[in-house]
Amino acid sequence: MLPLPKRYRLVAGSSEGTTELNAFDGALLSAGAGNLNLLRVSSILPPGAVCDENLLIPPGNLVPAAYGYIVSNRIGSVISAAVAVGIPGDGDYGVIMELSGEFDRFAAERRIGQMVADAFKIRNKALADIRICSAEHLVTKIGCAFAGVLLWY
Repeated sequence: MLPLPKRYRLVAGSSEGTTELNAFDGALLSAGAGNLNLLRVSSILPPGAVCDENLLIPPGNLVPAAYGYIVSNRIGSVISAAVAVGIPGDGDYGVIMELSGEFDRFAAERRIGQMVADAFKIRNKALADIRICSAEHLVTKIGCAFAGVLLWY
């Protein structure tokens, strides 16, 4: 059995690039996750995990992460990515939601907050708090917006 992460950090960033992959890489760097190997996971926050805004993970590590991103070459479009963590009142597991699309970050934050509330409702869990992180980008050539929750031990 794999160990459960004990800490997490919400990150977000955006970037332009000469290719879609370069834009994605730049957005990861902007978010502070560019030198990590992200292992995409589904959206459950481990029981008792604590938010650590100063979490520093050494480069090259394999890092479980729930994330959303969008890459676009539609010049002039506004793209956003957001993540939200729903924290239960009982210390049990939480829920992470990811969202990305062609809308501003304020729309993303409204929608992602509602997504977390809905996720708790269908689980019959009491929601104590929501943490949200987002990035917005105005595309000038090829742009990317990224938001993620990094889980760590």
